[in-house]
Amino acid sequence: MPSESVSFSELLRQPSETADRLSHARAVRLRRRDAADLVLMSADRAAAEGEVVDLTTRLLASVARRDPTLVRESLPTVLPWVRFLPAKDLEQMAGEFVATAEAAAAMGNTAAISQLLTEWRHTAEIHADPDLHRILAAPSSDDFGPVARPSGE
Repeated sequence: MPSESVSFSELLRQPSETADRLSHARAVRLRRRDAADLVLMSADRAAAEGEVVDLTTRLLASVARRDPTLVRESLPTVLPWVRFLPAKDLEQMAGEFVATAEAAAAMGNTAAISQLLTEWRHTAEIHADPDLHRILAAPSSDDFGPVARPSGE
């Protein structure tokens, strides 16, 4: 069942019709102009998907504890960008992924897993670009001063 997409204002104008879209769609994406999009989903489906994520995470952690090399060897198939990581970093990433996934599942919040993947993907991007890697790996004794707070935060 594919997700549908509607504007947030459509939900406000036609709440019943928008909610009825869930009868033939997994979820409805609510597009907003000045903020992050939202997803409308039935509580039953959200609970079922959460249960699947929790089970899958716990199963992965259990398998990884029995054979730690299995996750490390599988990651390039699932996340092709890990091929840019040095072997030592890939091993560290695999260990952090399993530990973080297990902890996140116990809390019922996968945001930490997403953050971990984003950070390691950026590390892989640096290793993939020789010029960028050289610049960032070079020693520096300079203090480049205060950093401005990113906009939007």
